[in-house]
Order: sequence, then structure tokens, then C-alpha cells
Amino acid sequence: MDTASSAYRILRCSKCLEDTEYYCVSCPCDLCPECKENHVKDLKTIEHDVVSHRDKINYIRTQKICVRHPNMLLGMYCEPCELPVCFHFTQYKENRILDFRTIDKTKRQQHIGIIHTIRSEALLYRPVLLPRMKADFKTCHAEFLLYQSEMITNAKKLKDLINKVKKDFKYNVFCDLNFKHRCLKQKIEMIGHIDSLQRYEHGYVQPTFKFSALQFLSSIKTALHQIHLTLHARQVSMIDSLNKGDVMESLSAIQITERGNRRVGNQCLLKLTAGAEFHQSFTVTGAGSCYHISCVTSDRVWVGNDRNNIILTNTTGDTLHHVEDLCHGGFGLHTVNSESELIYIDRNYNINKLSKDMKTTTTFIKKTDSTWLPQCVHWSPSTRDLLVGMYNHRTGKVARYNQSVQQTQNIQHGNTGLELYRKPSYITENNNGDVIVSDMLSGAVVVTERRGRHRFSYTGHPSGSGLRPHGICTDALSHILVCDDRTKIVQMLNKDGQFLSHLLIRPPGIFSPCSLSYDVNTHRLLVGSRYNNRVVIYRYITRQDALTDLKPATADVTESLSEIPTTGEEKPKKGNQCLSKLTSGDEFNQSFTVTGVNCCNHISCVTSDRVWVSDKNSRLILTNTTGDPLHHVEDLYNRDYGLHTVNSESELIYIDRNHNIKKLSKDMKTTTTFIKNNLSTYMYQPWCVYSSPSTGNLLVGMVIFNYDKGTAMVARYNQSGQLTQTIQQDNTGLRLYNRPHYITENNNGDVLVSDFDALVVTERGGRYRFSYTGPPSGSELRPRGICTDALSHILVCVWGTNTIQMLDEDGRFLLHLLTSSQEMGVLWSLSYDVNTHRLWVGSVNKNTLAIYRYITRQDALTDEHRSNPDKYALPAQHQP
Repeated sequence: MDTASSAYRILRCSKCLEDTEYYCVSCPCDLCPECKENHVKDLKTIEHDVVSHRDKINYIRTQKICVRHPNMLLGMYCEPCELPVCFHFTQYKENRILDFRTIDKTKRQQHIGIIHTIRSEALLYRPVLLPRMKADFKTCHAEFLLYQSEMITNAKKLKDLINKVKKDFKYNVFCDLNFKHRCLKQKIEMIGHIDSLQRYEHGYVQPTFKFSALQFLSSIKTALHQIHLTLHARQVSMIDSLNKGDVMESLSAIQITERGNRRVGNQCLLKLTAGAEFHQSFTVTGAGSCYHISCVTSDRVWVGNDRNNIILTNTTGDTLHHVEDLCHGGFGLHTVNSESELIYIDRNYNINKLSKDMKTTTTFIKKTDSTWLPQCVHWSPSTRDLLVGMYNHRTGKVARYNQSVQQTQNIQHGNTGLELYRKPSYITENNNGDVIVSDMLSGAVVVTERRGRHRFSYTGHPSGSGLRPHGICTDALSHILVCDDRTKIVQMLNKDGQFLSHLLIRPPGIFSPCSLSYDVNTHRLLVGSRYNNRVVIYRYITRQDALTDLKPATADVTESLSEIPTTGEEKPKKGNQCLSKLTSGDEFNQSFTVTGVNCCNHISCVTSDRVWVSDKNSRLILTNTTGDPLHHVEDLYNRDYGLHTVNSESELIYIDRNHNIKKLSKDMKTTTTFIKNNLSTYMYQPWCVYSSPSTGNLLVGMVIFNYDKGTAMVARYNQSGQLTQTIQQDNTGLRLYNRPHYITENNNGDVLVSDFDALVVTERGGRYRFSYTGPPSGSELRPRGICTDALSHILVCVWGTNTIQMLDEDGRFLLHLLTSSQEMGVLWSLSYDVNTHRLWVGSVNKNTLAIYRYITRQDALTDEHRSNPDKYALPAQHQP
């Protein structure tokens, strides 16, 4: 073969077509050095396995000769000796011998954490720190010259001071000593002279003399013994001459403080994304709920459930270990320390520690006080202390324990002496040292400083609006995240307790967020559900590093411009929008009492003067607008939902007591089973139905209620009763519905479901569009009856506020169409008559139906050439 003419393929980077040196096993793709650096720094691909191309092709390193056996090559590895060996070594040693490639793979797995740290931190910090270090080098020399000058000046002052002291000491202190020495010498000489005189006196002087010169000298001798020489010279002390303050000032005027390692604040590295982005989800096997989550590593978490046990699982849902003696009735019952040890509260209210290898369980803190019972724990990564929320049937407190299991602090009362807590359910710590407690009984998130001073208590947005806090955590930017069980949302606050946003509003697959855990390594948020065993992982924080954004700048500009509507352009009106318009307000038309039912749970229009009405006692009545019963059906399913509908042939379709879907002919003489239920315990059962006037299909909301709360779907059947479509999950694979109560269809084909706590809207093809939980978005919503009108408005009865809210087809709130009425009672069911454009409204506590009109014909003479910018503006009394 002619090698000169052979074709060779040159590997190029998959992102920029430069020369490639690396390969991503996870993607897979080829990467040049620059793109490889961006790839491993990006939070979306931070955990990808990136190797060099030589590692990809099992590159064999250069073989070396064995020192002990020159004729042999090093090709093996002795595990006990931790040394490369030759084949000859393996013949007389019984040690475990491994292949080089095997040991390379093992070592790589052992140090994978260090590799990820270098990639995620060192490579990211480098471009931020290097410019600062270079700037410091430029100013360092000038600053040290200044320090040097000050040191020389102070040293000269100190030297002059010392010279002054030495001189003073020489001329004063030594002078005094010389004077004293001379005085002592003279005293000794005088004493010697006196002794000589005494001897002379005894030998030569006669005792008969009464007075003589020798007696005078003798008296002088006596007086000399009583003389003490006094030193009148100035006593000079070194302390008097040397001022202590001057010396200390000279020695301490210049201070160079060691500041430790240079660090980059998270504010420089991280930023919030436009919203929470779904990353992945998994099911925790053996758990009925996810009350609390504690991260061990980026792919391993402990999950506590409602069955008093904790399950260690990976992010694929595999159970790795479990602990069964968990405390009963608690929520934030476990935490993980820096050694990856599990710390939890057992059924006897002792705080236990499970070793990293999960072989040894020790009692970390034994319960000694029966009046205070631990309810939640959190291990502090900054202080290595253990924070414990406690309860004594009347009040709560937070206790802090150090690593020696000594209680070092109690936080119980606020600045005014009032009690801070009622019953701590979850506890965590912020980056600034604040202790954050989710107190379910008091309905507040209580925050204190590390020393215990009360900072604030958060009670909802707006303040005091009501909060049922569950799981809490903090992120790398010191945000506080809290699950609100009242509104089914995850709220984000700043570190000072100011509301920032609704991070997650009734997230699909979870419905009721209960537990939170933030992974500080990957900056991902784990959210657990209260009513199912689903954990969903989101990303809402990304890196500031511009190198990770590989899209050209022009693409961003084009994308941004495409989202800006052109001024002066309006969507072309279609269909009924050209013929109909909103009136200035809802106009009452008439009301009547329906005989034969005790309430109006659901309404299905047949004609402009005939409707089917059902109550919660399985009674279904056909009535006219005067309230006269014309027909009745007795085998209705015993639920207060949207159990019936009317098709285009005026046939009644309803769910019977055996969960079959039946059809009653227009003349009400023939009943047939349209869709037969197989009566299996764990199969989907129909809960609500709607016949589509545009397609003739039957939409059925279905639930497996007895098996798994929240397992629901929408099924579409054609006119032959064949299943043609199911809508159950969004585009990420998460469940959309919890318990569908009512179902309908809009003019654009959207499928609308009044679920347990939200209005869920999908396209006709099943793609998820939005969930409505307002107003405002993220409020507590209990939707019941729903319908759509000729202008594609969505109308929904809201239980609790007793109002009918009007939305546009995209889920934007427009107005409160009807508010509570004493005559009507509790508003519950809706039906729109497309022929007369009238709205039928039913009450759940009265057998009263009311008819309203709020849409009228367009006046061609007045509206034909006039734009209507305030299309949805109604009188002030109807605004929320």
C-alpha cells in the first residue's frame, strides 16, 4: 500500500476545531486545552471524566530496567511494598502483584476528589487571583521601602534613648557608689583612731581627774556609733530615665500582619441564573416521603422519611445503607460532619454517630435530661460544633456542643427576654455564622447571631402573611432557602431576611417541597417531597467566569432582541376575538334552585336552557332554567369532581360508581359503557372527564389514589373509545399532576387541569406550558371548577378566597370576575355556554345556579377602527 497517498484523519476539538489533546468520556467529545479548561470549570460538566488522549488509548509508559535484576523490565506493581517490580520479583514473593494499568486506575479513583478540587477551584481561582497578585507585586516594593524607612527612624530613636540611659547611669549611679565607698573608708579609719585613744587613756590617764580631754574624746566615740551616713546625692533609677511608653511605641509602631491564604469571595465567582434549572431526579427506594436530606458527596445523600428510618442512596436511586432506629415524629433528624459520618437522633432521643464505613455506631450525646428532647441537628463546617434544636412541650431552644461533646451555649430567649422558639423542626447555619431555625409551630424562620442575639424572624411574604416552614438550607451566596408547606413553594431570602424570589413554585414531581440540601461542591440544590419518594436536583447558581460561556456575543444579542416585542405591532385577532369583547363588568342574568340535589359540584351545559348538575351524594340531575328536574342518573361515582360532560351530540358521558365511563343517549333511553374499567387495585381510575368540541376526543383525568399519592395522568380517547395519548410528565420526566379534580380544553387546544393545589396547563401534544398558583404567583391556591370562554380566557373557582379568577390563555392573571356572594354561597362549579356567551356558576353549599354575562358582541361602528390597549381593564371594584 502506498502510505504517501493514504488518507489520515486529524482529530479536532469538538467545540472550536483547534488541535485536540483531551477527551471527555462522559460527553463524549474531543477538547483542546482551552475548551478542556472551560469544560471542567463549568458547573454543568464539572463532574465529567476528562482524560488525555494517551490515557484514552491505554498509553503504556516507557519501560524501565529493574535495579536488582538488570536483565528484567519493570512491568508490575507490588501492593504491600508500594513499589514497581519486575517479573522475577513476582516469582519468589507471595505478595499481591498488580498490573500497572490496574493500579493507575485505582489511584485515579482514590484521588478523584483532589482532581475535582483542582478543576473546580484552582483553575477557577487562577484567573481571578493572578491579576491581583501581579498588582500586589508592583506595590509591594514601595510599601516595604516605607516600612523600612519607619523602622530605621524608630531604631534611631531607640538607640538615642538607650545612650541617654547609659550616660545617666554612668555619671549619677556610679558617682553615688564612689561617695558611699569613701565615707565607709573614713568611718573605718575613725574607729581605728578611737581605739588607739582608748588604749592610751587606760594606760596613761589618772582616774582622779574629774574632767579631761580624753573623756571628751570618749563621748565622741559613743556618738560616732550612733551616726549613720545619709546619701544625699540624687538617686537615679533606670526606670525614671527610660520612658516605658517611648520604648513600646518604638517597638510596636510598625506591624506587619499575616493575613493567611489569599481567597476569592463567592460573590466574585458565582451568580444567580434566571431561574431554577432542572438537572436530574431520582426515586428513593423504600421511602414513602423525603422529610430531610443530608449530602455526603455529590452523588451520595442520606434521606430521612416518614417511616422512622434513614436511607443512604446514590443519585440513581440505589439503596446503599439504611438506619432504622430514627426518632419518631421529627423532621431534620440527621446531619453529616466533615469526616462523612452520619449524626442522627435515635428513637430514645440519644444523638448517635455512624462511622464513615457504616460499621460502628456510637452514642455521641446521651440523653440525660428528660425535659428537653432533641428535634433537629446540624453540624457546623466552620466551627465543627453540633447545633441541636430542642423541645420541652412548652418551648424550644438551640444547644451548641463542641467536639468534646461539651455544651457551650444555649439560645432560648430574645433580646427582650421573650422566648424565640416553640418547636424547632429544622436547623442550619449560614456563612456568616447565623443560626437559622425552621419553627413549624410558630410559623417562622428564626435567625440569631452565632453568639445568640436575635436578628429577625421571617413570617412570609409579605411580612406576616403566613408561613408553614419546613426544610431550610443556605447556599454559597448566603441566601436562605425555605420550603413553605402552605403555598407549596421554595422561597429565597437574603441573609438579612429580605424576600428575594419564589425559587420553585409547586415544582412538578414534588408538588409539596419538604426538604432541602445544598451541595457546596457542585452548587446544586436537592429538593425532597413530603408526599412521595422523589428527590429532584436543580441548579440556580452558575459561575461568573466568562470563559465558561462559549456562545458568541452576537448570539446573546440576537436571542435577547428576539424576545422584545416590536412596538406598535399586535397579534392579529382571530375568530371570536374579532366578534366579541368584554363588558364593563359581570352582568347578573338570573338564578334558580335545582330540585333534587343539595349542592352544585359540577355543571355540564346541554343547551342554552338545559344543564346536567351533580352533587356530592352521587346524584346527577338534568334541569332547565326554572329548576325543574327532567331526568336523573343514580349510579354516579361518589366524588365531588368533574364527573360528567356532554359531547357534540348532546350525549351525557359520566363516571359510574365502578369507575366505568358510560354514555347516555340524547333521548336518555340507552346507556352504554364507553370505557370499561378493569377494576385492578393499582390501575388508574378516572376522576374527571371532558368532551372536546373541536376534536371529539374524550379527556380523562386519572389517579392511582390507593397506591401512590400524586400518581396521576390525563388520558385522551378517540370517539371509538381507544386510548390515543397520555399526559403524565413534563419534558424533564417529572410528574405534572397530583389529583386532577376538573378538566377542560381551551380554543388553542391546551389541556387545562384543576389539580389539588394548582392549575396545570399543557399543549394538545402534551408539552408542559405552565402551572398557575396565584395571584400573586406562588400564593396558596385551591382551584376547583374551571372553564374557558370564547376569547380563550381561563376561568377558575378558587376555594378559600371564594372568587372566580380570570386568566389569559398564557396564565397571566387579569381580574377577579366574581367575588363571594351571600346569596350564592361558596362558588365551586363553572360552565360556559358558547351559544349565548353566558357563564353558569354553581355553589357547593347550596343547590343554586346563577347565570352571568360578561362578554358581548363587538360594535362594528365604534370598534372597527379603534385599538383597544386596555382590553382587559374592568372597573376598579373587580381588580384584586
